[in-house]
Amino acid sequence: MANRILLVGSGGREHALAWKLLQSPLCHHLVAAPGNPGIEALGRGQGPGAGKVSVAAVGAEAVNDLVALAERERINFVVCGPESALAKGLGDAFAKKGMPFFGPSQAAAEIEGSKKFAKDLMKRAGVPSAAYDSFSDFAAAEAFIDRQPGDVVVKADGLCAGKGVVVANSHQEAKAAARSMLVGRSFGDAGARVVIEERLTGRECSMMALCDGERFVLLATAEDHKAVFDGDRGPNTGGMGAYSPSPLVDASLTRRIAQTIFAPTVAAMAAMGRPFRGLLYGGLMLTPDRGPMVIEWNCRFGDPETQAVLPRMEDDLLPWLLAAAKGELPPGSPTWSPGISVCVVLAAAGYPGKVRSGDAIDGLAQDGQLAGEGTDLVVFHAGSKREGERLLTSGGRVLGVTARGPDLNSARARAYGGIDRIRWDGMHYRKDIGLRGRT
Repeated sequence: MANRILLVGSGGREHALAWKLLQSPLCHHLVAAPGNPGIEALGRGQGPGAGKVSVAAVGAEAVNDLVALAERERINFVVCGPESALAKGLGDAFAKKGMPFFGPSQAAAEIEGSKKFAKDLMKRAGVPSAAYDSFSDFAAAEAFIDRQPGDVVVKADGLCAGKGVVVANSHQEAKAAARSMLVGRSFGDAGARVVIEERLTGRECSMMALCDGERFVLLATAEDHKAVFDGDRGPNTGGMGAYSPSPLVDASLTRRIAQTIFAPTVAAMAAMGRPFRGLLYGGLMLTPDRGPMVIEWNCRFGDPETQAVLPRMEDDLLPWLLAAAKGELPPGSPTWSPGISVCVVLAAAGYPGKVRSGDAIDGLAQDGQLAGEGTDLVVFHAGSKREGERLLTSGGRVLGVTARGPDLNSARARAYGGIDRIRWDGMHYRKDIGLRGRT
């Protein structure tokens, strides 16, 4: 029985997870570390989380402190959101305590922690992905770029919060990106090695799967919007919005993705002695000539895809997470509501560059939501903080406004209608989230 849950993390993904977990009759109390104002507010009012939420000022990477917190709070199930905590070995620490933990081991989390590891794994397992090589020396990287017949993508090998990727439009741009990472250390140690791969063409989509080490269950599809500006222009971000489901992925393509991408990857991880338990996220390119190919693997729920996907999930999420953590995934798959869900990210001034914080957020009620709205419109908090009665910006991606509707147009209208009531100095967001779903 997982009635006392520790949720690790503080972003919009964690707010969405908390929102969904608190709807479970099995959840008696949820402790978020460090949490955010939106998560804390779930414990107030008349909603399913009333009286069931507390937050603790413990950082997501403070492994020993989180273990101590869990013991102090009599936690019997841990759900981890951010990849940084998983890469630090948070799952291993709780495994030593015999506590059920949703998330991979440190060894399995390397599928996100190292682009080279992931690419090598896929090559061995025959998982379709772009041709590549990896480099720690700039001269060698430059020579490789010169030999490529087309454009390339330059990726920092380590964790960069979704920002260590440059989709180059020329060899000159690719060389500049490689120089910045390898010589200028623009991403620190995470960019001390780079992966350079062919630039694939097609439409991107996101597919997430619950894994128990041997089996996996696919969740609903989503499409993320990485670039900061409308029309997919500007630098990549952690994600400026998402919608679910993707109209491009039908039942036949879903089966192909499961058989050619997820199944061999999960099997290869198990064969290496790194069984993957937790959420395996595949960023996919649906190429016109080679079918679905992997752009990236992540070892945790996507952000902002989670904010678009979970509101459509009709099942109780908690038993699914607990079954994955225990290596006991049942047959079948979750049930999804019809219609569309759209999440639009509202970002702070300067994002994704140097971010300004401390701007007052206006338009939200004391619970951090838009007054008068039902469950079909939810504001998920990511980079917000409270100072007394004031709600302020505290990060790059501040809020995610998620709306559901029977079709794409109605979901978009509801989301953007909600955004019209929110404001702070420097707030910016994309106006075209979901529009590609019309094609």
